[in-house]
Amino acid sequence: MLRGNRYLNDVAMKPVAYRDGVVDIEVTTRDSWTLDLGLSASRSGGENTSGIRISDYNILGTGVSVSFGRSNDVDRSSNQFQFINQRAFGGWTTLSVTHAANSDGGRDALSVVRPFYERDARWAAGVTASKDDRIDAVYNAGEVASEYRHRRDRGEVFGGWSRGLIDGWVRRYSVGLNYRDDAYAPEPGRVAPSELPPDEKLVGPFVRFQLIEDLYRKEQNRNVIGRPEYFDLGLAATVQLGWASTALGSSLDALLYSASISRGFEPAPEQTLIASGAISGQLVDGQVRRQYLGGRAEYYAPQGPRWLFYAAASGDVLTEPGPLDELLLGGENGLRGYPLRYQSGTRRALFTVEERFYTDLYTWRLFRIGGAGFYDLGRAWGGDNINAANPGWLGNVGAGLRIVSARAAFSTVLHLDIAVPLNATADMDKVQFLVTTKGSF
Repeated sequence: MLRGNRYLNDVAMKPVAYRDGVVDIEVTTRDSWTLDLGLSASRSGGENTSGIRISDYNILGTGVSVSFGRSNDVDRSSNQFQFINQRAFGGWTTLSVTHAANSDGGRDALSVVRPFYERDARWAAGVTASKDDRIDAVYNAGEVASEYRHRRDRGEVFGGWSRGLIDGWVRRYSVGLNYRDDAYAPEPGRVAPSELPPDEKLVGPFVRFQLIEDLYRKEQNRNVIGRPEYFDLGLAATVQLGWASTALGSSLDALLYSASISRGFEPAPEQTLIASGAISGQLVDGQVRRQYLGGRAEYYAPQGPRWLFYAAASGDVLTEPGPLDELLLGGENGLRGYPLRYQSGTRRALFTVEERFYTDLYTWRLFRIGGAGFYDLGRAWGGDNINAANPGWLGNVGAGLRIVSARAAFSTVLHLDIAVPLNATADMDKVQFLVTTKGSF
């Protein structure tokens, strides 16, 4: 909810008196700041990132968001500007403009979209476009093995319709035109990969169907501290089919397919299990090409008001990938005790268990504090770019603090972790110190 230049991030109402046919209601709100001034510094997988940013998510109470920032990470440094108006043209249309001037190129994006803004929304339409020019890297054993120039253009125009929310279910139908253009080239002064993918342009129409079950649960002390969290337990499925045609300028004729599904369960009182899966790829001359298939499950089991057991499992596989398509593991990609992008391959598995603790500390009425102990186990394998020095299953243990800003408009969680790799090689750090910000515990 918006009020002035603040967000009301929690509202509670309860009747306190009844007299002469009139009910007195007490309304309790907690305000959040929308002006975000911040310096950031983090370390994950042995690499440092830093940034400075100023954002206002509700300028003068208009609901308009503007942000300026500079960031530095292992891939590039970037100066960024973003403008978002979620009530453009006096309705539910979102206008978004992004510009980034990077050390290795730049990115520009524009979107004007009237989404399905609620379960009962009857129509949606929009257009999006982006242009990205950057240097991408291929890693092996946590070190850059090669680099190349990647120019990527994207565009989409679509329209959708729905009969709204009926008996707890929503069905949505969309049609549109999609544009993708990828170009690859060696970068002067950099070691190029042994093989670059061929340039690829895919242009053609698509149809999309969404099925959504309207089922939520309100919880607390799951992924943040002291804030209400809403878990979508209903079935949510999306299927999209498109056709790329050489008659429209595509580099090949191909059936483009993608689908995703998620569902929440309650195995026992107060316990939550969220399962999801996704697939995407191309069908060219009857052969599957560049297909991705992945699944993930997350389990939450409270052990009282302050303790929670958390477990997650995920797996991914690439079928007939392109020369540079790979799945990464290490640092920010999982396995917190290992260098960034330490393993790569066409198959990946990751398992995590955590014991989380949510304190009642409310420092200066600004920060809530928690902690977690964790164990990660994972592996990436297959393909031509495996980590020959340490190719097997890798594990790590660790512990850390979690700090949540209670006054920020969005629930960003600061992670301060120490992780110890259990399968370290002689040239690796035996302890990893991680400082990161994430959207969850």
